[in-house]
Amino acid sequence: MAKGKSNGGVQNRAIYSRVSFLQQAAVFLASSPSPSPLPPQPLSVPPRHSSTVSAPASAIDSVSAPGSSLSLQGMSRRLATDLRSVSLKTRIRLSPALKQTICKFCDSILVERETCTSSIENKSKGGNKPWADVLVRKCHTCGRERRYPVHATRQRRKGERDVASVDSPPQKQQQQQQDG
Repeated sequence: MAKGKSNGGVQNRAIYSRVSFLQQAAVFLASSPSPSPLPPQPLSVPPRHSSTVSAPASAIDSVSAPGSSLSLQGMSRRLATDLRSVSLKTRIRLSPALKQTICKFCDSILVERETCTSSIENKSKGGNKPWADVLVRKCHTCGRERRYPVHATRQRRKGERDVASVDSPPQKQQQQQQDG
């Protein structure tokens, strides 16, 4: 007997789970705090010797150097690059929210107040048009800015507006005559 096709489920589940893992790992590494360097401590010789020998400070600093925040940022950028390359090679589309968390120019993960700054601009006359709001994200790594429209409800075109709103001036005149 042949196996029946299952209609439910997601195609390429393994690829989506790999992309999800790469994104989660990159965000974790980008947002992890930089470790504080350990204070220099003398290294002791095994108990059979009675004297203690202290190691030079540079040797201890080199032991704690691999955990620095720069190497974590580098690993985070590498994972983001891998994420982008996996999605391009397998031809799956990344969601716009996921694409907005990765800098297009340097592949660093954009974490608010840590690796990027965000502001909202409105360059319309006097900033009166709410649909002209633009979210500006500036990457601290490369200094580049990306602009994303902020979705606000726009007013309908004049021909598509409700008939009641078009007929409102005569109604106001009638109300003023009744009040006056």
